[in-house]
Parts: sequence; C-alpha cells; structure tokens
Amino acid sequence: MGLSGRESGLGAARADLDFRVGEGGGYRIALAGNPNVGKSTLFNALSGLNQHTGNWAGKTVKCAEGSITYRGEKYTLVDIPGTYSMYPASPEERVAADYIAFGGCDITLVVCDATALERSLALALGVIGVSRRTVVAVNLCDEAERRGISIDFAALEERLGVPVVPVVAKKKRTLGVLLATLAETVGREASAPDTSVPCEEAEGIAVALARGGEVLGAHRYIAAKLLEGAPVGAAEKYLGYPPEEDGAVLAALECARKQLLTNGVTPEAFAESLAEGLIVRSGELARAVRTEKRRREALSPLDKILTGKISAYPVMLALLFLVLFITVTLANYPSRWLGLAFDALGGGLYFIFDSLGAPSWLRGALLDGVYTVLAEVVSVMLPPMAIFFPLFTLLEDVGLLPRVAYNLDRPFRCVGACGKQSLTMCMGLGCNAAGIVGCRIIDSPRERALAIVTNSLMPCNGRFPTVILLIGCFFAASGGLLGSLISAASLLLVIILGVLATFLLTFILSRTAYRGESSFFTIEMPPFRTPNVAGVLVRSFLDRTLYVLGRAVTVAAPAGLLIWLLITLRAGGVPIFYHITGFLDPLGRLMGMDGVMLTAFILGFPANEIVLPLAVIGYSGVGIAEALGTASIGEVLLANGWDTTRAACVIIFSLMHWPCSTSLISVWRETRSVRTTLLSLFCPTALGFILTVAVNLIFG
Repeated sequence: MGLSGRESGLGAARADLDFRVGEGGGYRIALAGNPNVGKSTLFNALSGLNQHTGNWAGKTVKCAEGSITYRGEKYTLVDIPGTYSMYPASPEERVAADYIAFGGCDITLVVCDATALERSLALALGVIGVSRRTVVAVNLCDEAERRGISIDFAALEERLGVPVVPVVAKKKRTLGVLLATLAETVGREASAPDTSVPCEEAEGIAVALARGGEVLGAHRYIAAKLLEGAPVGAAEKYLGYPPEEDGAVLAALECARKQLLTNGVTPEAFAESLAEGLIVRSGELARAVRTEKRRREALSPLDKILTGKISAYPVMLALLFLVLFITVTLANYPSRWLGLAFDALGGGLYFIFDSLGAPSWLRGALLDGVYTVLAEVVSVMLPPMAIFFPLFTLLEDVGLLPRVAYNLDRPFRCVGACGKQSLTMCMGLGCNAAGIVGCRIIDSPRERALAIVTNSLMPCNGRFPTVILLIGCFFAASGGLLGSLISAASLLLVIILGVLATFLLTFILSRTAYRGESSFFTIEMPPFRTPNVAGVLVRSFLDRTLYVLGRAVTVAAPAGLLIWLLITLRAGGVPIFYHITGFLDPLGRLMGMDGVMLTAFILGFPANEIVLPLAVIGYSGVGIAEALGTASIGEVLLANGWDTTRAACVIIFSLMHWPCSTSLISVWRETRSVRTTLLSLFCPTALGFILTVAVNLIFG
C-alpha cells in the first residue's frame, strides 16, 4: 500500500515484539472502535487473553481487561464496548463514551477499519476531542489491499494531529510499531481537549460549546452532555465539585442554550447535529487520504443469495441443518466411548470402596448419587457441545449472523419487535444467560424486555444434549446415515419450533404487557472474512465447552447427592422421592410425561443439563444405571413406559419451560423489574404446558 515511516509497522520483524503478558497496573490504555473492526482481536493479540470475538455488532457488552509488559513498563488494556460515536444512543455505547471521556485512561487507542475509513474516523474525531492522548490504529490493512484500497497514512496522521499506525491485528508481527508508538505517546504531555465542533453549518452549536466548555474546564464532552439536557448535577462526579453551586457554569449553560434556540437547534436535535457534523468531516477526510483502484460492489454475489427474498430462508435453514447433522453424526461415538470409560471407572471405584470397607451410606452418596449424575452429565453433554460450539462459532466469525438479523427483521417487526432480537436468540443457542445479557444491544426498553422474556425459548447448550439423546432413542433409532439425517432434521424442527414460539409469545406480549410501536435499527453488514480455524477450535472449547461443562458439573454433584437422599430417606416405608413423584404424577400424565420427569425438571432448576440424568436415576433407583451410554438410557426409559409421544412431550417441555436459575438471575440483574422476571418465569412455562397437553390429548 505504499507505506513509509510509521507505516513500516506492517513489515516489522517478530523481534520487535518485545512484550509479554504481565500483571495489572501501570499505564491504562482504552481500546475503542466500531463493532467489526477487529478491536477484540487486537486486544487478544496484545494481552494473550481468550476474549471471544464475534463478527457482528454488539458482541462485546462488558469491559474486559488484560495486561502486558513492554520494555519494562506495565500497561493495562481495557477492551470497551464497540461504539459508532461519542454521542451514543444505546447503553453499551454510553458505557464506551463515558469511559473514554472520564475513565482516567492514559491513552485511548482507536481501532479503525481500513476498508470502511469514513465510519471509523467519525469515532476517532470524537475521541480526539475528549481524550488526553490518542493513538489511531488502522486495522484490516491486508483486506483493504486485496480490495485495491490505498491509504496515505502520513497524510492522515498530519490531518488528525495524532499518531496513526497501520496494523493487521491477527498477525502479531505487525504490532511492533504500534507498541512502540503507544510507549512513546504515553510519555508525552497530555493535550488539551479540542473545543472546536466539526459542524460548520450550525454556528450556534460551535458558539454554545465554546461558551460552555470555557467554564467547564474546556471539556467539550461535559458541555455537550449538559446542553443535550442532562441534569447539571450529573456532571459532579466528572468535575469534582457540584456544578449547580457555580454561578459561572449555570450562566454559561443558560447563555449557550439560548444561543442554540436562537439558531433553531433544540436540545433533542443537538447530539444528532454533532454526530452528523463528525460524519461529514470524517467522509471528507477519508476521501482525501484514500484511493481505490476498482469500484466497490454494492452487494456481493454471496450476499445476494444469503439476503435474497427467495433464497435467504432456505439457505439459512440448510446451513443450520448442516451444522446439526455434523453434530449429531459425530457426537454418538465419543458419547458411547465416554459412557464405557465411566462404566469402567465406576466399577473400579466400587471395588476400591468395597475393599476399604466403606460404609454403604458413603458409597451410595458418592457413587450412586454424585458419581452417577456427574458421569451421565459429562458423557451426554460434552461430545455435542465440543462439536456444535466450534461449528457455530465458525459461522459467527465468517459474518453470517448479521445476515440472519437482516433476514429476520421483517418478521420481528410484524410481531412488534426488531431484528436485533435474532442476534440475542443466536446467543441463546449457546447460553440463555448470555443471550439475556446480550439484549443490551437493543436500544428500545420495550423491545429489550420482549427479547429478554422470550430468550429461554431457544434451546441452550444445557438442553441440546437431552434433545439430541431423546431424538436418537425414539425418532432416529435406525442408526447410520439415515438415522443421522433424521436426527438432524428433527433437531432443526425443534429449533424452528422455538423460533415460532418466540414469534408467538412476542406477538402476544407486544399487544398486552409491552404495548408500543416497533423501532427501526441500522445493522452493519460486515464483509465475509476467513476465520482462524485453529483459534476458533481452541477458543470455543476453552471459552464455551469447558466453561459450560464446569458449570454443569458444579451443579450436578449436589443435585446427585440430593436425589440420592430423596431416594434413600423414607417416609411410611416409601422413599421421599416417590412421595413427590406420586403427588406430581397426575399433572405429569396430563402433560404427556409422568411424575418422575416433572420432578426432574423441578430439581433441574439450577441447570438444565442435569434434568435427564436425574430422571434416569429416579427411574432406576439407587445403584442401577449400569451403563451410561445412549442405549442404556433408552432402555431405562422404555422400561418405564416411554414411547414417542412421551419423548415428544419431554422434548417440547425441555424447549418451553422456566429458565434455569442463572438465566433468571440475569433477567433480574438486567431489568430490576419484578414483572419482567415473573413473565420470564411463567410465559415459557405456560406455552410448554399448553402445547404438551395438546400433543398428549391428540397423540397420547
């Protein structure tokens, strides 16, 4: 790309990377940037942490920290949420803007996209106006070069007045000059915030900010917030003193507001005008420093297929079917092997306990209770998760999820929501708690609540193995390729049922508890990118599979002990467990299940992963469940009166019932609303009850 001077960082030798992961402390560097510019990838490359990156807007909703040591100095990196502007609209954008302005970082590192410089520079210009020290890293330079885009980085640096460094975040050898520039910049004297406003067509805004900024320590961001209509007292934590007690501040604000009204600018239009001014200036700047050898297509051929009116939905379903087919085909063998391995280990443990003369109650509690549940959870859960998560993450990193949101925007608007809810649904396929937290990307409080209440209707990682196992036992028992095809098709139907249930419940709630108009949103359509397959495999296994499995094991151990106690302790000569199942049996039979299964669902409230293992132990009694593979579980279920109708009802209720305790706690923490929390608890359960009763009455 014709780089010179600082631009030579792209060719820096690996020896220049004299840095290592260190303890926290030292200088603090905030990483800011739009979604999809590789900010979190750069964070991972520098800090060495396994921070998950996703190729769609709103993926990062919390600030992550990492640390490095470079040339003897310690630096703490703070990966703040992606944002498009210093004048934000959504909650995570406000977190980012406030942290940049008031977080006390020594440097703000703004990550820009070389393939979409106009959009990135709008944020960079806003950051330069409020940050004490700013460095701009232009990422994806290799991708820009492939597209015939050339950038004059020296001219860009001169026009911005801050250091500009080209990088390729996924290639560590390009980061040497960036680290050297950060080290050099942190030693410079902090610059005064820029009080000018890039909005020449609105003179009143420039005058207003100049007058407000002069009194407020020349801080344009504070002045802008107050002129937007924020309470004066809200600036106290940033200024260090109560501004309402300072007559000069109040007089300046009043004068500035009058100036705005004189020029026909209302407080509501103020932030929008500032953002528009930055966009205009960033566009002019990008055009001045960028040249393109060939014209960019408005829509790629692949996008025409993935977002076409006719092709979009069949292609999406085909891709999901392929992922599910690979999952169910490959998961059977390791699941069976794990079952046999746990069988052998269990036999050895029984022999050791008998040889040591351990009391029967201790052997029962640890082996019949804790070990049996743990073994079934691991052998049933681990294989499908270890396959599904990497495949799903690959699709995510390629850039398919924004296309899913685009395709589902119209259906969601028809039921009173917005297309961003589809992104949180996809997160729910991994973990409903993560999907609920991810609802922060939805700006409208009403639509955010709708997405939170309905998120548990997507089958999470804790329910996937149960559904896969029951499908294999009762609907695809033929085995081989045909059995895998039937299993994948059945699992796809279960997911489609969850999507349809989400639409139905959203429609009902949007016209009852959460009335209101649907909002519109702008979603970025990032380019397709080749994922780092090895990195995805390692990251998804460590970040998702092992994390979820660890949570399941933590819950499964006490649950196994509890059910052993309920089976062992007796009242009137009958185990307490069967008193409970007998009481719940009429309701369970009405729903096409039985009392044991309904009890297992209730005891599985801490984690969905343990529901089926608890039911199998409940059916078998203490010391049974001799083998832990799929076949043995199927035999136990068949011996207790299960058929396809009962399996279907259990699958439906697995999909539609109360969220697990972690998800419900997440609902409360995100909303602080008793109504939303209760609706999240009862609405999916009501749908599941109605549907299972209907299926039982028709087919039972």
